[in-house]
Amino acid sequence: MHERLMSAGVRRTARAKKRASSRVPIVSLGLLVLLVALCLLADLLAPGDPSYMDLTAAGQAPSAAHPLGTDALGRDVFAMLLHGGRVSLFIGACAAGISALVGSIYGAAAALAPGWLHDLLMRGAELLLSLPGILLAILLQAALGEANMLSLSLVIGLTGWMPTAKLVRSQVLQMRGQEYIQAAQGMGAGFFHLFFRHFLPGVFPSIAFLVIGSMGGAIASEATLSFLGIGLPVEAVSWGSLLQASQRALLTGDWWMVLIPGAVLLTALLSLLQVGNALKQNHGMAMPKRRMHL
Repeated sequence: MHERLMSAGVRRTARAKKRASSRVPIVSLGLLVLLVALCLLADLLAPGDPSYMDLTAAGQAPSAAHPLGTDALGRDVFAMLLHGGRVSLFIGACAAGISALVGSIYGAAAALAPGWLHDLLMRGAELLLSLPGILLAILLQAALGEANMLSLSLVIGLTGWMPTAKLVRSQVLQMRGQEYIQAAQGMGAGFFHLFFRHFLPGVFPSIAFLVIGSMGGAIASEATLSFLGIGLPVEAVSWGSLLQASQRALLTGDWWMVLIPGAVLLTALLSLLQVGNALKQNHGMAMPKRRMHL
């Protein structure tokens, strides 16, 4: 009797842990959806040019005319947050996609390469991973010239693919011995056929959380580059340019220019982190079983 009670208690505990691990972060997901929706509706909620300067309204605290106040140049903070968020989210999504694609191809190629080439490729990835990502981004952006949304997406994506490559490499090493992979290779399937037909669908559940996490990292990188003055041009509005403007606000005491953009950016990054962690816990690192499709 005692053993049955203990066994039932263990089962209940296991079920409770499973439910807890599969719980969706409703608050984080809701905040993220709300931020994205507000940014997509920026033209409706804050019509006009977000970079328009009204020097007669410069440095005004939040009011009925300007709900989140204005900056030192008279630009409406609410409009800049929405329109700038659209720019930052675009850069984050594009950079995450580039990082995932490059890292997946690199990792799969390393896993299928001969021993010496595999070691060389992975040593190269580890070397790049050991270098400060922001330094690589600065050097690459300097080589490309003046920054814009596409160049920043490319720069951030090309400096953040290494964790994805290491994960995909380990997954492909497990998959390549399966019968349907060997059969496809025996029928003459090339690398890209194997990659897009078999490997990418097989590893995607495992890298989904990395994609979400790298999107948050890309947004933070754009903000950092703009804060350092080497991101988007001055006239372009993004969350990073708002943080850059907050440097001057610290000296003038315009608290809304520091607190509000910082809170929005922090909310976006933490929400992406929570959603990414939930995907990691729900899907785990298990390799999905697949039927043979040549």
